[in-house]
Amino acid sequence: MQLRIRVIALENLVIALLAEAPDRQLTLARGMATYISPRAGFTPHPITLRAADEMLSLVDRADRYPRL
Repeated sequence: MQLRIRVIALENLVIALLAEAPDRQLTLARGMATYISPRAGFTPHPITLRAADEMLSLVDRADRYPRL
């Protein structure tokens, strides 16, 4: 239970930081999700696929907040 609470807190902290991040860093975060995705010729691993999707989701969720 403690781990779940910490993961939720970290997700929200990452979203808050990404919400204020410059476009260059958002592009880098999206690129990292692409980087961990399976490459041609390799077997896709379900956990890695979910991790990449979650990274993109965090960036997308951060994009909903207005920049100050």
